Amino acid sequence: MQSQTQSKSTAEPPSPPPPPPTGSTTRNQLRPVKYDYADSFACTYVVSVVAASVAELTTYPLDLTKTRLQIQGEAAASELKAGNGTKTKYRGMVATAFGIVREEGTMKLWQGVTPALYRHVVYSGVRICSYDFLRRKLGSDNNGIITLPLWKSALCGVSAGAVAQWLASPADLVKVQIQMEGKRRLMGEPARVHGAAHALKEIVRRGGVAGLWKGSIPNVQRAALVNLGDLTTYDTIKHMIMIKLNMPDCHTVHVLSSICAGFVAAIMGTPADVVKTRIMNQPTDEKGRGLLYKGSVDCLRQTVNKEGFGALYKGFLPCWIRMAPWSLTFWLSFEQIRSMIGVAGVVASLHAFFK
Repeated sequence: MQSQTQSKSTAEPPSPPPPPPTGSTTRNQLRPVKYDYADSFACTYVVSVVAASVAELTTYPLDLTKTRLQIQGEAAASELKAGNGTKTKYRGMVATAFGIVREEGTMKLWQGVTPALYRHVVYSGVRICSYDFLRRKLGSDNNGIITLPLWKSALCGVSAGAVAQWLASPADLVKVQIQMEGKRRLMGEPARVHGAAHALKEIVRRGGVAGLWKGSIPNVQRAALVNLGDLTTYDTIKHMIMIKLNMPDCHTVHVLSSICAGFVAAIMGTPADVVKTRIMNQPTDEKGRGLLYKGSVDCLRQTVNKEGFGALYKGFLPCWIRMAPWSLTFWLSFEQIRSMIGVAGVVASLHAFFK
């Protein structure tokens, strides 16, 4: 009797499994994961450029003020050497900004913004996409999450920033020259350029195609230092705040980390930024050779000898004040745009650059 029962139970087919629940989580697990166009190279590139353009338009007046402050000491040194009895009036950040509005008009605070936006078409897109490529190559994939030690993250950031800045250096050169045109006209000097296209033609006419990369060495050095300071500081401060203060990964942490990262990045990048600005702004001969400096080292030496070490940090305050909101605006815009086009795990994608 017992054996018959066992044989019957063995012969009976197994009961069908219960129907799966209708939750969205189960559906995602049963269906194969499809490739999302929003994670493609082209989409990431476009989103990076749009987010950078929003940040650039928001903080550009601080960049113009910083550039004017960096050139003031150079003009004062030239006037003192000439002995013409005039002296450039030194003004702080706020006074310089108000002076531009009063003497040139409010819209002059955005003078040169067009080539600045052109620069981000190259710089921001290449920077983010190349970093993502290096991160995938050097990082380890743990269940779909790419992790990097801090030194590798810094190495990827420095490399991506340097390559992107070198490619975008011609647009940066045009931007600096246009930014200084309002000041030159107020001083009674003839205009050198009348717009982005004209500035580009003049640079090529005087120095050839290679002239487009005048000042590229300090420019690349600055980008590498800024990326290094930004990456390492942001990551360290963010985790320190979250651990020490027991705070979640929220917007408050992002704001505090961005301010600290911008401060360190400004400290590391401002000297190279001063050298870059002066080399790009100096007059050139018919062959495109600089008339004031032989190169970045010579510019650094002359600046320190004539104006002191503190001259390397002219424009530091607007540089720092600009870096923090620029970084925050960029990443929040980047996150919001990706969220609108339906990317999953936007917060993880937002901070992938700092992992």
